[in-house]
Amino acid sequence: MSRFAKKPIAIPAKVEVSADVQTLSVKGPLGTLTRTIHPTVAITVGAEGVSIAAKNNSKLAKALTGTYAAHLKNMMSGVATPFKKALILEGVGYRVELKGKELVFAVGFSHPVALPIPEGVIAAVEKNTIRLESTDKDLLGQFAAVVRGIKPPEPYLGKGIRYEGEVIRRKQGKKSV
Repeated sequence: MSRFAKKPIAIPAKVEVSADVQTLSVKGPLGTLTRTIHPTVAITVGAEGVSIAAKNNSKLAKALTGTYAAHLKNMMSGVATPFKKALILEGVGYRVELKGKELVFAVGFSHPVALPIPEGVIAAVEKNTIRLESTDKDLLGQFAAVVRGIKPPEPYLGKGIRYEGEVIRRKQGKKSV
């Protein structure tokens, strides 16, 4: 069983947590997040915090207690302060622009690539940097991975879409004799 799930998780100020048999709901100043609860996990909200316990002694139930503890912490911190990610386009002629509710990329293909922004994610574009913001850490990380997957950075010239702070391991090109 997870060390994080053994102790009750403290609820921060301005955040309300409610749980029933099937759903976990966290409400804060930036919005509300909900998640379905696996049948092998029991979540109870008390005066000292939120307790997460396994309903049976299976390996899956023990593993999911730590998973749900991490999800709960991410949900509580997300409704208080939003999560942020930045992606950088690197390459000659690589551009991105925000058109309504979608990002349009020109990254060396014969056609522009349009990617709709999911509900709950706020995107801002400045030159070749995309700034993403959301209260849901899972949704933000998945959308950032989809954006990066359009044109992952290549190891020879470093062209592509990369996370801010990501180090691209560069390879040496062909040597002339």
